[in-house]
Amino acid sequence: MTMKRLGPKSEKGPKDQSSRGPSLFYEVGLHARGIRPVAGVDEAGRGPLAGPVVAAAVILPEGFQLEGLDDSKKLNPAQRDAFYDQLTENSLLFHAVGMASSLEIGELNILRATALAMKRALISLHENGHPPLHALIDGLPVKGLPVEQTALVGGDGISLSIAAASIVAKVTRDRIMEELDREYPQYGFARHRGYATAEHVSMLREYGPCPQHRLGFAPVDQPSFDF
Repeated sequence: MTMKRLGPKSEKGPKDQSSRGPSLFYEVGLHARGIRPVAGVDEAGRGPLAGPVVAAAVILPEGFQLEGLDDSKKLNPAQRDAFYDQLTENSLLFHAVGMASSLEIGELNILRATALAMKRALISLHENGHPPLHALIDGLPVKGLPVEQTALVGGDGISLSIAAASIVAKVTRDRIMEELDREYPQYGFARHRGYATAEHVSMLREYGPCPQHRLGFAPVDQPSFDF
């Protein structure tokens, strides 16, 4: 598959795009070349010590607009939830989610597991009757995807499709961590989402890891810990 890497200051992109927020610049450029549908792809959960890594793939309708839509990291939880509802309830917009479990992360490493989650999201779009012809990926090129791709450094801040995917992935993962909090209440997953906060590390030391923790991630992978 063809892989390209661009950034917000690329000569092929708008010079000040990152300061103006996400747009359909890259999507429109691909459409003008007859390349459609285009899916934005992003992930959530690469850094935590526990839980899955979640990827989302989103195909926006041409001419799509949603005021305030931006990189999920720039939004608070209430804003993310509101945008998630607007995106997932839009009948003209197609989305799918793919995941890699904590066990798969331990077996593959986080980079390969993230690529697997993205691949699963794109395959799910295809299986649901909306196969993308091209993917806009946040960050660096990803090996093994089933479609051609353009990797955009800082893509969730410059591409509306990727920004939408970032919100779907983030909210989906947060809700999974809330479910895991009910199953393993001693760790506080609903509060820290599995990240290495002082509270989380303290609970790890007290209780040891659960099956949702990622082996190979410090401080999870300690000799004194056992499942």
